[in-house]
Amino acid sequence: MKPFLSEDFLLSNDTAKTLYHQYAEKMPILDYHCHINPQEIAENRQFDNITQVWLGGDHYKWRLMRANGIPEEEITGTACSDREKFQHFAEVLPKAIGNPLYHWTHLELKRYFSYTGTLSPETAEEVWNLCNRKLQTSALRVRGILQQSHVKLVCTTDDPIDSLVWHQKIREDDTCGVKVLPAWRPDKILKINQAEFAPYLQQLAAVSETSIATMPELFRALQKRLDFFNQMGCRTADHGIDTVPYAPAEESELNRILLKAARGNTPDKAETEKYLYAMLLFLGREYAKRGWVMQIHYGALRNANSAMFQKLGADTGYDSIAVQDCSAQLAGFLDVLERTKELPKTILYALNPGDNAMLDSLAGSFQGSGIQNKIQHGAAWWFNDTKSGMEAQLKSFANFSVLGNFIGMLTDSRSFLSYTRHEYFRRILCNLLGTWVENGEYPADIQTLGKLAENIAFYNADRYFGFGLAEQGELSHEN
Repeated sequence: MKPFLSEDFLLSNDTAKTLYHQYAEKMPILDYHCHINPQEIAENRQFDNITQVWLGGDHYKWRLMRANGIPEEEITGTACSDREKFQHFAEVLPKAIGNPLYHWTHLELKRYFSYTGTLSPETAEEVWNLCNRKLQTSALRVRGILQQSHVKLVCTTDDPIDSLVWHQKIREDDTCGVKVLPAWRPDKILKINQAEFAPYLQQLAAVSETSIATMPELFRALQKRLDFFNQMGCRTADHGIDTVPYAPAEESELNRILLKAARGNTPDKAETEKYLYAMLLFLGREYAKRGWVMQIHYGALRNANSAMFQKLGADTGYDSIAVQDCSAQLAGFLDVLERTKELPKTILYALNPGDNAMLDSLAGSFQGSGIQNKIQHGAAWWFNDTKSGMEAQLKSFANFSVLGNFIGMLTDSRSFLSYTRHEYFRRILCNLLGTWVENGEYPADIQTLGKLAENIAFYNADRYFGFGLAEQGELSHEN
């Protein structure tokens, strides 16, 4: 019997152990997509207790607690103290065998708090006191966490109207050992069928100092903001959309749809798809001009529980996987950009694991000269962010393309303690590679395999996004 969470955790053979411990483990982290708050980095936030950093906005944990019958008021509400909320999480965790949260939680406890036991109702008080005591040290302020995690660069998620004031403060602070760059996330201007669209359009007009009554004027306003983000070091854009449409329309019709929404009226489904398609085409072309990477996350069934959406709002753990087929539309969208040589580097993420093979085969139809895997199937996302989900994504990528060119893991998290997910991914990757070698499916060429593991862990993403960290000598394991 193997001990729980040993140094060879998830590494089932000697080749895997060598690849992880001698190669992947030592690589720094480049987190090209996450939802952490740049203000907290700029101010080097100190958390009061473990509930703040663990349960404050983590819908993964909230869903687990709900499944255990904990009342909502004692999860996201104010019906109990932070200590009691922590106890609720400790009560459900021992029953969550097979859930990645069990592994993530204990990796975080071990790496950041040097706790080698397990969290349970009986150990909750001990863990609570230990974590809270260590959170008061400089080592576990936000920047200390990033330093311990060997994070070299972070791309946050930022709205086009954001002032990026916190990014600027970080740039001017010589004591911050991590680069923090903005990433463009234009979801609010894409969701024309939402009630918030009309007031948001007015905010965009104000911040861009541009009157917006037509699509060309909207495009000009966005171009100004794109230029500003570019000046601030932005190199990637992300889009969280329900589906990828293919719905061409004339400019006059698009102007009419925009005016309808600007007046507070909701466009119908067909109008919404025409507007979204036009916007994505415009944005894709703008990204190509600037050398940015376009990321597209699609396939979520948002706010399935309407009553809880009304009570708590979006991104609170009431989304699920949508089953739909947009392969032809996605292919059409990419094809239109490719025809005019305006297709940017693109990473595609589907929430439905059934889309893995489709995305990998589609990506192979749009690769670009001089760019390794210009179109990529992104890391296992959200509900796929599990051991089996990562293995499935890696195997699909390998089956259809060149796994050695994959740009690897991202946290996609709101928690600063989530950087152990990179460790989790690297162990799974090395175990998969090692298993293929042990099975005689690949030569036992450790030097080649080790370089491949290092590339997937760090170098590929550095090259793909053009961050240039390797050239700038940013690879020391110590910050």
